[in-house]
Amino acid sequence: MAGEPLSFRAFLAARPAGCEYGYGHGHGHGDRDGLSALRDREFPRLRGITYLDHAGSALFPESLLKAFTDDLRNNIYGNPHSQNISSKLTYDTIEHVRYRILQHFHTTAEDYTIIFTSGCTAALKLIAESFPWIPEGTKQPSSRFCYLTDSHTSVVGMRGITASMNVLSVPIKPKEILLAKSRLPAEEQNCTTPHLFSYPAQSNFSGTKYPLSWIQDIKSGRLCPIKLPGKWFVLLDAASYVSSSPLDLGVHQADFIPISFYKIFGFPTGLGALLVNNRIAPLLRKTYFGGGTAAAYLAGEDFYFPRKSIAERFEDGTVSFLDIIALKHGFDVLEKLTGGMEKIKQHTFALAHYTYTVLSNLKYANGAPVVRIYSDTDFSSPDVQGPIINFNVLDENGQVLGFSQVDSMASLHNIHVRTGCFCNTGACQMHLDISNEDIQRNLQAGHVCGDNIDLVDGRPTGSVRISFGYMSSFEDAQTFLNFIIATRLSNSVAEIPLQSVTKLTTESVPDDHLSFNKADKLSPILQISDGELGNIPSEAETTGSWQPPEPEAESMRAAVSETAVPMCRKGGKPITVAKIYLYPIKSCSAFEVTEWPVGNQGLLYDRNWMVVNQNGVCMTQKQEPRLCLVNPSIDLKQKMMVIQAEGMDPISVPLEDNTGKEAVICESKVCSHRVKTYDCGEKIAGWLSMFLGCPCRLIRQSSGVKSKSHQKNTKGLSSATNISLSLVNEAQYLLINVASILQLKEHISASTTRLVICFSSEEAPDVARTVMVTEKHLASHSAVLKEPLEIEELIRRFRANIVISAPESFEEEEWAEISIGALQFQVVGPCSRCQIICIDQQSGERNKEILQSLSAARGRKTNFGIYLMNQPLCSSFSDTLSVGSQVLPVLKENTEIQPPISSEEKCSG
Repeated sequence: MAGEPLSFRAFLAARPAGCEYGYGHGHGHGDRDGLSALRDREFPRLRGITYLDHAGSALFPESLLKAFTDDLRNNIYGNPHSQNISSKLTYDTIEHVRYRILQHFHTTAEDYTIIFTSGCTAALKLIAESFPWIPEGTKQPSSRFCYLTDSHTSVVGMRGITASMNVLSVPIKPKEILLAKSRLPAEEQNCTTPHLFSYPAQSNFSGTKYPLSWIQDIKSGRLCPIKLPGKWFVLLDAASYVSSSPLDLGVHQADFIPISFYKIFGFPTGLGALLVNNRIAPLLRKTYFGGGTAAAYLAGEDFYFPRKSIAERFEDGTVSFLDIIALKHGFDVLEKLTGGMEKIKQHTFALAHYTYTVLSNLKYANGAPVVRIYSDTDFSSPDVQGPIINFNVLDENGQVLGFSQVDSMASLHNIHVRTGCFCNTGACQMHLDISNEDIQRNLQAGHVCGDNIDLVDGRPTGSVRISFGYMSSFEDAQTFLNFIIATRLSNSVAEIPLQSVTKLTTESVPDDHLSFNKADKLSPILQISDGELGNIPSEAETTGSWQPPEPEAESMRAAVSETAVPMCRKGGKPITVAKIYLYPIKSCSAFEVTEWPVGNQGLLYDRNWMVVNQNGVCMTQKQEPRLCLVNPSIDLKQKMMVIQAEGMDPISVPLEDNTGKEAVICESKVCSHRVKTYDCGEKIAGWLSMFLGCPCRLIRQSSGVKSKSHQKNTKGLSSATNISLSLVNEAQYLLINVASILQLKEHISASTTRLVICFSSEEAPDVARTVMVTEKHLASHSAVLKEPLEIEELIRRFRANIVISAPESFEEEEWAEISIGALQFQVVGPCSRCQIICIDQQSGERNKEILQSLSAARGRKTNFGIYLMNQPLCSSFSDTLSVGSQVLPVLKENTEIQPPISSEEKCSG
């Protein structure tokens, strides 16, 4: 019906005037059929995937690759700096592509020159190096480099070059340029000092389109970025804008326009261009000269004469001529598929407008918004807003959910989004109200650009961005909106966050929140009876019983920290080790033991091997869930690892480190760490490839080659100690608590709630004003558990090394150090969970419910378990970890554990 806001009819009804959906290839239905056929034909790899990062990179169509490869097969293209037939063909083709680019931007070679670069960033660097700056300290008035604060890092980075030339840089806020309409006095207008003002045609952060009229206003003097005599030139950063909008340089004649072609076509990457207005081109300066740029030079004397052509003068060395030839096919195919940039502009904005309208009207049952959108426009027109939506997800109390958590949840739904600050710190600060002091404080706390630290002191460090491209469909927008509804509004309002024991509260829930029945409430501290602990199943029979701590162990615990806070507990029940797991092959099945030797990298043989794809890249359950069905076990007596899988004969791999002369040592990467590895041979590679159904190999970390890059200096350990890691992501050990598992299990059973979507009649008259989303609707968009999970299954999903039984849930998050027998451990931080916990470790099937429930339960976090590093201490005790051993914790003084500092998402693998 027309009132269903997520229907195609509602989408068509809500379109802004003049914005057509699709490209006229279909018959009716707003060209839904035609676009669907285009997607099936040109983008079959998108089946089952919702790609919403077109502002990051466009996707190339199949026909572009075919046309390009056919061209390469049928022609011989030589180096364009030669004079033979194949070289002449290359040169002529490149010149044709230059004209094709100028035609695309509605200009000619009389007005603009095309300089090919490696991308937009290289073009910007070229401008900074060659602009005719007048430095400070000369008799003439000095130049200024002004840039809009809502600019890409690559623009702001130009100030590093200008500073080295003694030229001042001046950041300008958007609101300041809007208020800067003041003409200079007549006597100052004759000054010829060159100044440069840079601004983006479209913000890559929010999609705001800044007025192209600024170009002529600034060049004519009607608009002054700063009141300073001189002649202003304009750099228009068009990289984001031209991916989905037409740019007419015949009307808007900026002096410099840098672009990257992958933003338009998706292929080729590593190729961009600088369009230079010919009236300033002769003024550009150049010191370095590379191959192909010189008309003549002397090797023995300081003599150099440049080529006459501006393009040839600035294109050092041989250009990427095959990639440039691919551009011709890119323009041809894009025109054929879409009919041109104006139609792309309308199509992508129709999708963005619809998504913005629905998203901005999503409300929790208490009336609180589900998202906070960062925008300078109301998405009323494609002339002022591009197809980009930037936002953060909120909980029902208005608190921001970290973008890493949203990204992890989106990945479960095969939705590709972008998170962070998008290389635009200025816009991020402006929209998220982050001060300069906050940026510096966050850096000191360990947060750097591009990492996954999304909240510092509860405040966001970045946001989530979705963006549409020419092949985006209504179904992409619909899938994304259903994802937000299913993950935020199915079971979030009526839940009490699970937190660490010191932060739980028994305060009543405010009346404006959904009411609870007594049976639905979760106890602040979950007490576990001895009977419940005894009912936990185990594949390896628990051995050993608790005994009073030995004097030596007790003295060592005291030696760990002189300022240790004694652990006080109710009833004095001991904490013991309930289970021990090791994972010989990274991301494969667990091997459960009752006792196990400890090595210098953790449990002996834990994650010593890993499976890599044909490119040598580590495979995990994120890409290949069936890895969990590969079952390795270690036989210490036979010195063999036996690997089994259903339908396959067992295969053995020796435990001896085979790093002799015949072994080829290679370098691999685990998260951000480099490790030395060697291949385990063809036999096991064939076995794994046959079972997993794709080419892969087994490699092992080399113990004979020391790798400094995969060691960790851990705060609190001896300064002389370098902690060595195996193929783990972050730390030697991962510990979880059975009590925490039990409380999460109880939480997973929480009931769902309903959603109210309120649309005002003025904003969307054809969309339902009030829609109740029922459990049936939500179930169709979210994987629901078929039956309650058993404790054993939950434990296995969290892939810990050490499972403890403690009386209180999440009390492990308050520990700074622990000792188990003679072994000393330092807590290095919480484990932030990823989508691997959604994989059933017995079947390999994915289920979205676990991560969603954990997110809701932990109150905007997905932390579960703690990372440990082993304290190397001399002791007469054997280095063995045993089930039944007592765990002696030391409370930390600061009750907030900071997550480990890394740019990679943490998971146990």
